[in-house]
Amino acid sequence: MNLRLRWTARALSRVEYIGSYIAAQNPSAAGSVLARIEAPASLICDHPDKGRAGRVAETRELVLADIPYIIVYRRVGNTIEILTVMHTSQRWPLTF
Repeated sequence: MNLRLRWTARALSRVEYIGSYIAAQNPSAAGSVLARIEAPASLICDHPDKGRAGRVAETRELVLADIPYIIVYRRVGNTIEILTVMHTSQRWPLTF
């Protein structure tokens, strides 16, 4: 089964914010962190159940190795929607 990957506006905004925040502290690290978010996200379509069951209903969470971020996603038909990228220290929302 071929699944499509779609980043929501919220997820894209979060990734942009993460990149900007890190670049302000350490410009050379920003690209590396963003790549370490985007690479595993692109593989979710191949293994949609790889992430753990999410804290929010009907979501899954892919905990990223070596960086403190979690990709929150869900499957809708033949599409994987990346809902957001959360820092592990953030307060979790009730819904997405």
